[in-house]
Amino acid sequence: MLVPYVSEEPAVTTADLDTDIATIRDALIDLYKDLHAHPELGFAEHRTSAEIARRATTLGYNVVSGVGRTGVVATLSNGPGPTVLLRADMDALPVREQTGLPYASTATDPESGSPVMHACGHDVHVTCLLGALEILARARSTWSGTLIAVFQPNEELGAGAQAMVDDNFFERFGTPDVVLGQHVMPLPVGMLAMHPGAAMASTDAWKVTLYGRGSHGSQPERAIDPVVMAAATVLRLQTVVSREIGGGDTAVVTVGSMRAGTQNNIIPDQAELQLNIRTYTPEVRERVLTAVRRIIQAEATASGAQRDPDIEVIDTFPITTNDPGAVDRTLEALGARFGAHNIIDPGPVTGSEDVGIFATASGAPLCYWFIGGTDPATFAAAQEKGTTAQDIPSNHSPHFAPVIEPTLDIGVAALITAALTWLGDPAS
Repeated sequence: MLVPYVSEEPAVTTADLDTDIATIRDALIDLYKDLHAHPELGFAEHRTSAEIARRATTLGYNVVSGVGRTGVVATLSNGPGPTVLLRADMDALPVREQTGLPYASTATDPESGSPVMHACGHDVHVTCLLGALEILARARSTWSGTLIAVFQPNEELGAGAQAMVDDNFFERFGTPDVVLGQHVMPLPVGMLAMHPGAAMASTDAWKVTLYGRGSHGSQPERAIDPVVMAAATVLRLQTVVSREIGGGDTAVVTVGSMRAGTQNNIIPDQAELQLNIRTYTPEVRERVLTAVRRIIQAEATASGAQRDPDIEVIDTFPITTNDPGAVDRTLEALGARFGAHNIIDPGPVTGSEDVGIFATASGAPLCYWFIGGTDPATFAAAQEKGTTAQDIPSNHSPHFAPVIEPTLDIGVAALITAALTWLGDPAS
């Protein structure tokens, strides 16, 4: 159940902001459809980056491309005052789109041949940030300070933010006083969600190779069967959360892939598992990872494996921690803009993000929130039936398709409202 904040502050009408957004609405819709139809995987966002750089340059921003390989940074200095970092991610996913939309993606990755889709809403994020930059550039008489707009590559594998930081980001562009960002989610359009503290989980993704000894299927006594070894490992891993993690803590251990063998009458010599592990505290993370390693090794030993399993780290996401003070300050402004009844605390979300790396690496507070992208009537009907999980496509689904409007309007307004909350007053 969605639980709103208890504040009863009335919504504040911002006619000027609404009017400004209305003037760019059609252009933003066209941009969104173009980005949605032309998705690119992480570190391959060449077309996307070029379009962002072109548009931000036209708006008067100082633009640098190729940051962290394919990232784009657009800055606008407007007198003395705070430095505010606004971040949007750009990359898509290897998913074949099944939305049936007229602007649906038919793209494939040129290297892998995989179908590609904006199944996580990063096209919404890019569009909203470019819209916010246009309005903020027009309204520079109302604020003072420096804007740093970050269009980040490869969020999906948790590599893009670190790549940009490692590319001397802060030495080149300055250190922010706050890091702000947002993500579209399957919530009703018009609703915003924000949680102070550990807002999103850390992720550890592993590829595990288990080694056996191959043989003919008719002679299992000659084999050390890695299929049985893998199956036993998968079953035993289900006990990590249920028997090793306290009821007050949260962890998720998922085996998302198991591969072994080529034919029914051949016992293979190895099997591969891919694991996804999510936790909210360093202590629980260490306990879970230790338990998972122990089980993998123990099952191999119990099977008589003559070689230790290999564990390869696929990707790692840190815990996304929202600064409570930054949340309070931003929340007050967003509540005044959209109405406090439209803002909820979703609690910790089991998804993961790498946006927090910009905050951790700079020492700046982070404030990261979610915006709804689902038709409210559709969401309400599913909630009434208790079928939201089945009827409302989530991020990474081939059916994920945010409602374009008013999602874009709200996303643009939220970024502008948050940025102006932290930027300086030119009159002071």
